[in-house]
Amino acid sequence: MIKSKNFKTFEEKIDVSFNNKDLLKQAFTHRSYINENPSWLFDHNERLEFLGDAVLELVITEYLYRQYPDKNEGDMTSYRAALVNANMLSEVANELSISDYLLLSRGEAKDTGKARQYILANTFEALVGAMYLDQGYDNVFSFLKRNLFPKLKEIIKKKLWIDAKSLFQERAQEFEAVTPGYKIINEWGPDHDKHFIIGVYLKEEMIAEGEGSSKQEAEQSAARNALKLKKWED
Repeated sequence: MIKSKNFKTFEEKIDVSFNNKDLLKQAFTHRSYINENPSWLFDHNERLEFLGDAVLELVITEYLYRQYPDKNEGDMTSYRAALVNANMLSEVANELSISDYLLLSRGEAKDTGKARQYILANTFEALVGAMYLDQGYDNVFSFLKRNLFPKLKEIIKKKLWIDAKSLFQERAQEFEAVTPGYKIINEWGPDHDKHFIIGVYLKEEMIAEGEGSSKQEAEQSAARNALKLKKWED
C-alpha cells in the first residue's frame, strides 16, 4: 500500500517551500520502498544523493573559506570531513525529524541502528540535492547555515575534527616510543545494531576506553579519551 506523508509539515519545519513537490518526495524515497511499491510514481533518491553530496562539499567549502580566513587547507579539509560524515549528517537529520518522512520497505523501516543512520545521512544529502535543483544555491546555503553549520562550534570545541587515533599514535611514538594497541573489551547487539567498548593500550597498560556503534568509532573515542588523560591534545 502506498503511504501518505504530509510533506507540507516538513516544509514548514525546515522553513522551505518547494516549487516542485515531486522532488521533495523523491528525496525521501529509498530504493527498497519502490521494490515493495512498484506503482510509486517517483524514482528512488540515489541520483539526488549523488548531487547533494557535491553541493554539500561546495557550500561547506565556501563557508569555511569565508568564515575562517586564518585556517589552512588541511584544517578546513578536516572541518569539512567532520561536518559531512554519516554521524553528523544523521544527527542533523534526526533533529529535522527526517526519519518521520522516510519512504522505506517494511524490512528497512524496522532497522534502527547503523543501517538507519546511513539511510538518514544519505537522505539528508538527497534533500540538499533536491533543494539545490528547486531553490538554487543561495537557499541551500541558508538552509545549511541554519541547520548544519552551527555544529562547527561543537566540532572545534571538542576537537572532533582531529583524527584522534593517528594523533595518539604520533604522540605515543614521540613521547614513549610505543605504538598503541586496541582491544575489544565488550560488544553487544545484533549485526545491524552493534555496540563496542574498546580499550587503547600502551604496552600492557590500558590508558582509556571508548564506546561506539562500530569498532572504528569506539577506537577513535578511546584515542580521544587517552589524549585527554595524557594531556597530549596540543
